[in-house]
Amino acid sequence: MFPDLLNQVVKKVKDINMAANRAQQAAIAISMKKAGKKPKMKSGGSTPAWTRKEGKNPEGGLNAKGVASYRRENPGSKLQTAVTTKPSKLKPGSKDAKRRKSFCARMSGMPGPMKDEKGRPTRKALSLRKWNC
Repeated sequence: MFPDLLNQVVKKVKDINMAANRAQQAAIAISMKKAGKKPKMKSGGSTPAWTRKEGKNPEGGLNAKGVASYRRENPGSKLQTAVTTKPSKLKPGSKDAKRRKSFCARMSGMPGPMKDEKGRPTRKALSLRKWNC
């Protein structure tokens, strides 16, 4: 009983420290932005490719470079590129069919418009189209 309680307390303390660290990083980034400076990155000095245009596919989702960049920044990630095969060509119940179905179910329920102010499809709409949702 006592070790369980101790583990719970330790976990709570870690959660609080992580939240405080994130809040501190956000405050630093905001103050640097107000001062007109760019925050320094841990490696290289520029933002990861998956956050920039070169890591994104114009038809929606991330390209191979974007996925590789995301996996580098988030060790242990299992992010993969989109399942672009037409649903009629996928074997029902296969891994790809399940990934596609799961993605479509999650992403279709996301809040946000399908078109921007100028009538162009948003990144959400593009990715849903690419996954054949």
